Amino acid sequence: MEVEYEEEYIRNSRGVQLFTCKWSPFSSPKALVFLCHGYGMECSGFMRGCGIRLARAGYAVFGIDYEGHGRSRGARCYIKKFENIVNDCNEFFKSICVKEEYRDKFRFLYGESMGGAVGLLLHKKDPLFWNGAVLVAPMCKISEKVKPHPLVVNLLTRVEDIIPRWKIVPTKDVIDAAFKDHVKREEIRNNKLIYQDKPRLKTALEMLRTSMSLEESLNEVTLPFFVLHGEADTVTDPEVSRALYEKASSADKTIKLYPGMWHGLTSGEPDANVEIVFSDIIAWLDKRTGNDRDIVVEKIHAFGNGGLELAPTASAAMITGQHQQQQQQPRRRTPSHGSYFCGLRGRRLQHHSAM
Repeated sequence: MEVEYEEEYIRNSRGVQLFTCKWSPFSSPKALVFLCHGYGMECSGFMRGCGIRLARAGYAVFGIDYEGHGRSRGARCYIKKFENIVNDCNEFFKSICVKEEYRDKFRFLYGESMGGAVGLLLHKKDPLFWNGAVLVAPMCKISEKVKPHPLVVNLLTRVEDIIPRWKIVPTKDVIDAAFKDHVKREEIRNNKLIYQDKPRLKTALEMLRTSMSLEESLNEVTLPFFVLHGEADTVTDPEVSRALYEKASSADKTIKLYPGMWHGLTSGEPDANVEIVFSDIIAWLDKRTGNDRDIVVEKIHAFGNGGLELAPTASAAMITGQHQQQQQQPRRRTPSHGSYFCGLRGRRLQHHSAM
């Protein structure tokens, strides 16, 4: 299936120019999917594969580069308030949903790493608006392995308003640890739109506070969601996704852990693994865009090589889509013009920057 690609610049409520893009099938879409990228990342290049795959499966996919990220304006990867990112996404995504041709379509959030936190906060902002979320290694809890010492956080908090934009947070280059396929790894490293410098102090603290706040309110998550995580992920601990699954109040929730896979499930694995992941994502979306959307019941299934899949049992009437992976490139209407979880090891602040 051929897909259409479009780009547009908009302005947020603070007057900052933001880059947005869209992938869509030429027929009426099954539903809408809204991309929330990770820290330091961007949509048009890094998430292009995601947009194309979902559009080929019949979904209209919309992306936005956060302020200071990708092609959007603003100090590079400076997050003054995490709430600003959430508000910008909320305003843009809802401006799409109210369009005449989309008013009757289901609405799904898709978040990777820090984008998972953005998606969960969008849900928290308007709990009944979204029909579901796909969360890939989401930043929604501080792993016990990297939990910061309160004294260090207190010290940094005292100087954040004095030197908020200083790039003083020690950075661990984890591109090698996140993306298994060496060719894809180098493509990501060579993407000039991806921020790979040291994190700014205020940015690191905002991400830390957001993670801590989400961890304390995981029980407030009520929307249907599918959380995916590589069991061999050394960047974000799979326990983070397990905690979300176990604590969320959602009646329809699914977790899938992939044995041997790394952090970059959708962009850094060999092609065969990437296809497996997207096949699972599309199947999950298709089941929730069918006519029969009965409440589902949890069931535990064995999943390959000691892995575990905790998945809802779908109604027999739910539609499971059949997808063909085709190779045509998307048609461009307009020419074109990392986020890793931050934490502390011991008493030293480390920030995984690149996703």
